Amino acid sequence: MNEPSNDAPLIQVSGLMKNFGTAHVLRGVDLTIPRGSVTGLLGKNGSGKSTLLKCLLGLLKPSSGSATILGEEPWHLSAEAKAQLGYVAQEVSLYSWMRVRQIIEYTAAFYPTWNHDLSLELARRWELPTEDRVGPMSQGQQQKLALILALGHEPDLLILDEPVASLDPSARREFLSTLLEITRDENRTVLFSTHITTDLERVADHVAVLKEGKIVYHDELDDLKDSVKRLRLTSETDLPASFGVANSLRAEISGKHAMVAVAEVGPTLVEEIESRWQASVSVEDLSLEEIFLEMHGDA
Repeated sequence: MNEPSNDAPLIQVSGLMKNFGTAHVLRGVDLTIPRGSVTGLLGKNGSGKSTLLKCLLGLLKPSSGSATILGEEPWHLSAEAKAQLGYVAQEVSLYSWMRVRQIIEYTAAFYPTWNHDLSLELARRWELPTEDRVGPMSQGQQQKLALILALGHEPDLLILDEPVASLDPSARREFLSTLLEITRDENRTVLFSTHITTDLERVADHVAVLKEGKIVYHDELDDLKDSVKRLRLTSETDLPASFGVANSLRAEISGKHAMVAVAEVGPTLVEEIESRWQASVSVEDLSLEEIFLEMHGDA
């Protein structure tokens, strides 16, 4: 295994494409995940989030482009690299005839570094009776068990595909709290896909937005919230229908008034608008959900 240096990104993707017949799901993804980050992969349902994660894990072979994970090509991951990975799929598949205790012990046997205290503590915290059989458990309970199996060996890289989609709000909050505890180790890296912006805001320090098969934004979450704003204008005269602002995502014009969502609000932009259109301008901060909707034209 080619062990990545401490400052090398754990995930590096360049021009990644994945086609299913004539359907082009990934259309040239470029993405770099730094070590120690918690990155939320944000996108609409059906945007290709699961496909991208499966390509990174070697579960799907890309049509073209390149990717490395833990310094290796995903399609040829070594046993050493796999031992450093934790993964929870969007659709959980477990051995239904086993008891919770048995499936934890079975999985632990593959990892010499398995933390038995952690797995049992998580089962207690998430109210999973260890003598219950897996088959009759609810989808949410099986999701919790899958998370325990992914976390038990304390992986360096944790990849989660919609990890809380089947959990109720209380269980989601409990999981996110646990995830925060686990990621306090600066050497642990997390990449998780979601369409729930409030969950991402609680735990992520980076966000990558996947839209129409490409990453249209990837940077620190705070930088995204600092740059995307909504401007409300009131001009002295009617604004033209062609009124526009550089880097605008969406605009609504009605007579002397306009609302413009802008991707990059620079320090001089407001002054330029005020001067050019003899307008008063107010700047609105946006939540991550509002930013996501503006970026997809759904506001």
